[in-house]
Amino acid sequence: MEKMMKQMGIASEEVDATEVVIKTRNNEILISNPQVTKVKMGGTATFQIAGDVTERTVEKFSKEDVNIVMEQTGADETEAREALKKEGDLAAAILALKK
Repeated sequence: MEKMMKQMGIASEEVDATEVVIKTRNNEILISNPQVTKVKMGGTATFQIAGDVTERTVEKFSKEDVNIVMEQTGADETEAREALKKEGDLAAAILALKK
């Protein structure tokens, strides 16, 4: 099989990875204990990944945003973070908490 792949210009190799992170617009996919194979074909590399998968949501706002919401509304940190998550926007979060 390997000889045939080589004749077709396909090369594969194992990658000694300890963790793989895939970042999307709204979350991160974490793959721990990965088995990663890199396949090169026609100048393009592709990766095959297997392992233990976990997903987590990524906050789109900074600590500074949280502080601004807290200062403008008197909300505590938890309330400010929740408003930012719900509203998705600094100004909207402030307005929602001031109601």
